[in-house]
Amino acid sequence: MLNDNLIRLYAASFRANFDLPALTDYFKEETFTYGGAAAEIARLHLLFRELGIVPGDRIALIGRNNPRWCITYLATIAYGAVIVPILQDFHPNDVHHIINHSESRLLFLGDNFWDVIEEERIPQVEAVFSLTDFHVVFERTGGRAVRFVQELPERFRAAYPCGFGPADIAYPEVENGRMVLLNYTSGTTGHSKGVMLTVNNLTGNVLFARDAVNTRTGTRYFQRGGRTLSFLPLAHAYGCAFDFLAPLAVGGHITLLGRIPSPKILIEAMQVVRPTVICCVPMILEKVYRKQVLPLLEQGPMSIAMKVPLLNTAIHSVIRKKLMDAFGGEVNIFIVGGAPMNQETEAFLMKIRFPITIGYGMTECAPLISFTPDNEFKAGSCGRFLSDYLEVRIDSDDPEHRAGEILVRGEHVMTGYYKNEEGTARVLDPDGWLHTGDMGTMDPDGTLYIRGRSKTMILSGSGQNIYPEEIEDKLNNMYLVLESLVLDCGGRLRALVVPDYDQAEQEGVDKEQLPAIMERNLQELNTMLAAYERVAEIAVYPTEFEKTPKRSIKRYLYDPAILGK
Repeated sequence: MLNDNLIRLYAASFRANFDLPALTDYFKEETFTYGGAAAEIARLHLLFRELGIVPGDRIALIGRNNPRWCITYLATIAYGAVIVPILQDFHPNDVHHIINHSESRLLFLGDNFWDVIEEERIPQVEAVFSLTDFHVVFERTGGRAVRFVQELPERFRAAYPCGFGPADIAYPEVENGRMVLLNYTSGTTGHSKGVMLTVNNLTGNVLFARDAVNTRTGTRYFQRGGRTLSFLPLAHAYGCAFDFLAPLAVGGHITLLGRIPSPKILIEAMQVVRPTVICCVPMILEKVYRKQVLPLLEQGPMSIAMKVPLLNTAIHSVIRKKLMDAFGGEVNIFIVGGAPMNQETEAFLMKIRFPITIGYGMTECAPLISFTPDNEFKAGSCGRFLSDYLEVRIDSDDPEHRAGEILVRGEHVMTGYYKNEEGTARVLDPDGWLHTGDMGTMDPDGTLYIRGRSKTMILSGSGQNIYPEEIEDKLNNMYLVLESLVLDCGGRLRALVVPDYDQAEQEGVDKEQLPAIMERNLQELNTMLAAYERVAEIAVYPTEFEKTPKRSIKRYLYDPAILGK
């Protein structure tokens, strides 16, 4: 158990940074200072007490990322209650299930979500509040919440007759071992599980982020006055930890975009905010690389200059500056996570010395398992495991060269799945090792390399392990391939490919030509693979694959048995 405590860290940060901007809604242009956010937290604590909320009670939260989403989250955990953030992309049936399964007493939501929630299907919820201004949307009986919210300005003045100042920011002691977060997964297996996370789990992640530093320059990534542009879903562990919890612990300023926007809006917002840290999923950088960088390198004078070594270096500097300027010009680091990075994109970004690093984690670790400063990042890896907080081992007789399941134990590891002892026993063994389901290798210095998921690994007829993700990575770099899935169809490998229809249209490629193009891609692909990995055929898939909110493909939907192929 750690000595530091997340709730105490926030109390200290809110006092020390009282007048600094903390949370801004980009589109509404509404900003809360640390003091303003702390005052809102104090008002919610008065409301919780009035409604009889006690430590350990669950409070559900769903809506787009905005300041009041963040304030609700912090008010709940600082009270000792349990926050239940729900991804806004979940189907209404799943939302109802999570609210009921978690036994949430209160619900905070974006106004548009009330249109799809049926109050008779969530009978234990006593009151529902709007994330627009905390007004009461629904109350089951009595009108107590409505009356109190109307009286809240007067009640707040009575509680703080001399005004609300830094000295008034004090929260009850919430022990490190107490569960304060019940995070329902959005995995690719189709089954959502409630991950029980403690103050200690969150504290370890925030402490690591606070202390993370570029070891060449000595620059801390997260620092007082730093700027974060938040567009990843905060209800997901990755965005929550590093777009929200970490910046607020050190006095950073978070601008919230609501959800992943169009590339045009994202680039415009980057120019306004000029973020110092950007957390993103690979899809964003891959789109920039494919749509903006590759056309520069493949056409005109630049394509010729790239073949001349000295000019090549100069062009790299030009492209690096163009990319940095596109993202606001002041980024210290791009932290990429949530899904595997395309190796071609990663290799090019490293070649031009773009400040990128790739981390690895999972909801069950709140989420971080491995990370390396950008100046120490090794190509193809996902960083070193966090040795100050975790133990990691590879279940293999040769962990450096032969892939095995990645096992994790330590401060970040969840206590289990809520109301799911069987599921917990499947992933947490008696010695405390979390079985991640990810296959990987590890260098002697603790650097991890992900090969694929144990559930997707294919055993060839000759007994060789095939990782479809590695084949897909190669295929995704080929002509007119937007994304792909490699499936085992009765001992034959078959690839489903979603063509890049936008590129095809721009280049005047007719849809009838796509099968022949994919056949040529297949021939080229198989020259890159071992004999046991070769793909028998490529089939064109008409629409983009369905994805989780963190943009991972829901592979279970494309099982050959389901597709009937």
